[in-house]
Amino acid sequence: MKLQPDTDPKPTGAELEILHVLWLHDGCTVREVHDVLRPSVSTGYTTTLKFLQLMHAKGLVERDDTQRAHVYRAAVSKERTQKRFLLDLVQRVFEGSSSQLVLHALGSQHASRQELREIRSLLNKLDKDAS
Repeated sequence: MKLQPDTDPKPTGAELEILHVLWLHDGCTVREVHDVLRPSVSTGYTTTLKFLQLMHAKGLVERDDTQRAHVYRAAVSKERTQKRFLLDLVQRVFEGSSSQLVLHALGSQHASRQELREIRSLLNKLDKDAS
């Protein structure tokens, strides 16, 4: 069975950085987003504003304009966005094979004991569900 990425707009790298801020804080003004990003991104306030306006038009963020300073919130969940990127990665890089992705990920990165326990638990659940 081939996995199909959903049709939600795929955020760019810069948009993902903004989404990370919005996922961490429940609702931010442009200034608040800009202040969080400023140490890592050398963009101006108006660039941050423009990105949020474009993201609003794409449906990635919601905007509450009932107050003087507009408040933005992520319109897509972190989990859904991660799934979207993961499905795309599986299709493009691993020819649709989730198992190859997992094997490569575990073979090239050190996993903590806690992460390994969580992986075993998930595998046991999947194995039980497949029976």
